Amino acid sequence: MPSLDYFPLVTDRLTLRPIRAADFPAYAAYHGRADVYRYLYASPPQNEALEDQFMNAAQPKFAADGDVFRLAVTLTGKDEMIGEVLLKLANQSAAQGEVGYIFNRAWAGHGYAVEAVEALVRIGFEQAGLHRIFARLDAANSGSVALMQRLRFRREAHLIQNDCFNGVWGDEFIYALLRSEWMARST
Repeated sequence: MPSLDYFPLVTDRLTLRPIRAADFPAYAAYHGRADVYRYLYASPPQNEALEDQFMNAAQPKFAADGDVFRLAVTLTGKDEMIGEVLLKLANQSAAQGEVGYIFNRAWAGHGYAVEAVEALVRIGFEQAGLHRIFARLDAANSGSVALMQRLRFRREAHLIQNDCFNGVWGDEFIYALLRSEWMARST
């Protein structure tokens, strides 16, 4: 399983590192926005709920089913958190992980999410030894659909009206990639 000893992880333009207490203002700036939570089937957390969520995010775990390994994303050379990526240990015995990401919309359109998620997928396959990594996303979220396609994840499922938020039913896509597919790209 991954260790914080591998971080920070630097890509061409980004640094992925553990979330720090000083990241709270940047974290709160985008986690408090309804447009950021539009496709998450939840209302943005407020006040104590936001603080509690942040404290959990700042304590990454990846040892038991349900644990979440979350990293802050910053521009290399800058310290401001522009988003985060996460890898959830969905099923340890089957070596399954779920990837996720949330970014401040002010930084959208630059390919940062693709770059950061790709780096985390590499960690999941090459360091954590996962067999399969998947992503669940709202079918109406065209930005996330495009991100998964750019990373060459395969759409495995289209769940019809599987979730309801504020009285509105929504569809969900499941995208996935196998370790063997990932490794074939690297050779």
